[in-house]
Amino acid sequence: MPFLNRLQRWADDRPDDTAVVVAGRHLSWAALRDAAASRAADTGKVTVLAEANSVDFAVSFAAAVAGDRQCAVLDPTWPAQLQAEIVARLHAEPGTPSSAELRDGSPDSVFLIGLTSGTTSVPKAFTRSRRSWQLSFDASIEFFGLTPQDKTLAPGPLAASLNLYALSECLYAGSEFHTLESFDVGDVHAAITHDGITRLVLVPTMLRLLSERGLAGCVDASGITSIICAGSKLDARTLEAARRWAPRATIFEYYGASELSFVSGVALRSGAPLDAGGTGIGKPFPGVEVRIMDDGGAPLPDGTDGNICVHSGMVSNGYLWGDDGQALRCFDGWYTVGDQGYLQDGELHILGRRADMIITAGKNVYPHEVELALASVPGVAAAVASGMQDDVRGQRVVAGVVPSHGGITATQLKAGLDDVLPRDKRPLQYFALTELPVTDRGKVSRQLLLDWIERGDTRVRRLG
Repeated sequence: MPFLNRLQRWADDRPDDTAVVVAGRHLSWAALRDAAASRAADTGKVTVLAEANSVDFAVSFAAAVAGDRQCAVLDPTWPAQLQAEIVARLHAEPGTPSSAELRDGSPDSVFLIGLTSGTTSVPKAFTRSRRSWQLSFDASIEFFGLTPQDKTLAPGPLAASLNLYALSECLYAGSEFHTLESFDVGDVHAAITHDGITRLVLVPTMLRLLSERGLAGCVDASGITSIICAGSKLDARTLEAARRWAPRATIFEYYGASELSFVSGVALRSGAPLDAGGTGIGKPFPGVEVRIMDDGGAPLPDGTDGNICVHSGMVSNGYLWGDDGQALRCFDGWYTVGDQGYLQDGELHILGRRADMIITAGKNVYPHEVELALASVPGVAAAVASGMQDDVRGQRVVAGVVPSHGGITATQLKAGLDDVLPRDKRPLQYFALTELPVTDRGKVSRQLLLDWIERGDTRVRRLG
C-alpha cells in the first residue's frame, strides 16, 4: 500500500490500456510500471518532487514511494530559497532504501511528507502512513463510486493534495487519470469533449468558470457523470450552473483536511432538488466518526458550536516539524485541526477555521457564514468576507462581492441580508470586485482581499 501493488496488477492484466494522460501525452499501465521500476533503482530514501504537471511526475512519484521510501511534493512555484531550506531539512538524515523493487512497503511505514501551503516562511510538514491512504482510497472509491471505466480529469497542479490524491486514487482503482500542464478553461473543455472525461475533481472556483463558459460556448458536458468539489462550500450560483452544464452528473462536495483526510460529504444526485446556501456538508465518510468537542475535549450536544473532531484510521501521523500544539490536536484518540462547526441530525455543519474567525465588538463571526448569506442575495455572483482591524471594535467585518451582472449597491446588499444574517454579523463595509481574490491553487484568499483593499488595488471599488 498505498497503490504500487495495484499498479503491478493493472500492468499485468491491462498492459496497453491508458493509465495517465497529461496534456495529450499518454502513458500505459505497463509503461508507467516499467518506467517507475527503472527509476526506483536509483531513488534514495527521501525524494523531493518540485515539478510541474507531466507524465514524468507520475513516474517519479510512483518510484519515490516504492518500498519504504518517502516522498515530499513541493509546489514548484515556491521561492528557490524556501525549497532549498525544505530539502535541507528532509535530507538531514539520509538513508538507503531496503529494496529496489516497485512494491508497497509496510502499511504502518511513512510514505508521504505533506506540507502546508508555503508563503515566505517554512511550511509545517506532517507525515502519512501507507495504511492511512489505503483506507482513504477504499472510503473515497465507495463514496464517489469510482470505477475502472471512469476517466478522471483533475485540472489543477499535482503539487496540491486534492490532485495528488486523485492521481493516486486512480492508480489504486485502475482508472484512467487526466490532467493538464496548467489550468486553462479552453483546454479543460477540449479534454472533456475529445477524451471522454466522465469525472471531474476540482475546486469550486474552477467549476464555476468551466460551467458558465461551457454554457455560453455550448460545450457538451453530458458525458460527465460525477463532479467532486472540495476546498470551500459550493455556492448557489456555481451549483446551478454546474447542474445545467453537466445535467447527468452527481455533484459531490466534501469536507476534509490534509492532516485528517476525508471527514464528511454529500452527494447531490442528478435531478434532485438543489439545496445551496446552508452550512451543512453532509454526514461522516465511510469509516469516520465525528464529534464536536470543546477546547478541553468534552463532547458538546447537537447544535452547539465547537471543534470538529474525528476518529478515523485515515488521520496523519502528526507533524515532522512546525508543530505548535494547536494545528493538530488530539483528545483521547479524537483529532481536530481547529475547524469549527456543529452536528444537527447527524449532518456536519461547517462554520470555518478558528484562525479565520472575526471578533468584532466581542462577537464571534465566521466569514463562511457571511459569504454564504451574501451569495444568496440577488445580483451577487460570488462573495468573500474578512476582518479588518478597527480601533473601536477590534475588527470590523468587510465584504467583497463580484456582481452577477451590471452593478450592485451597498443598499441592495444590506437589504438582501435582512432576513438571512443577524445584524451583529453583517459587514460594515462593502466592496465591488472585478474578480475573486484567489491563490494560485484556486482557493479564495481572505487575506488577499484585505491586501487589495489596503493598497487600493484596481480590482476593488468601495460601495457607498
